[in-house]
Amino acid sequence: MLSVVFFATANAQPKIGSQAPEIVLKDKEGRLKTLSSLKGKVVLVDFWASWCVPCRKSNRQMVPLYRKYQSKGFEIYGISLDEDPADWQKAVATDRIKWWQVNEAGWNAPNALAWGIEQLPTSFLLDKDGRIISIDPTQVELEKYLQQALQ
Repeated sequence: MLSVVFFATANAQPKIGSQAPEIVLKDKEGRLKTLSSLKGKVVLVDFWASWCVPCRKSNRQMVPLYRKYQSKGFEIYGISLDEDPADWQKAVATDRIKWWQVNEAGWNAPNALAWGIEQLPTSFLLDKDGRIISIDPTQVELEKYLQQALQ
């Protein structure tokens, strides 16, 4: 008897406790932004798109939180999955985003696949060592962690 077993690992999200996969993308000025360069900071990796209404709401909610904790060691690495970079850049300006922003077009982009992105927004909270400590934390959970980790 022959048994066939399939493993769905290609689109599996990184797990809590695992090291975050590396991301190397260019920002709108063409500068490389590597996730690993943020080691030593608490980082929220945020996958989003300009057409995603919940994403845009989240962006606006993150602005005051980012202002409050950025100087204490908090960074956001935002990855837009917009197909049109102009839509992404317009949303960044409209939402007054000051944190790291890169664009990698579409659901089949290498980082979207590596991180198992199946819905937007999707975010991953990383500790100072680059380990995933939470997936899709709420605003309250995120602020509570930042208060404790960045004293």
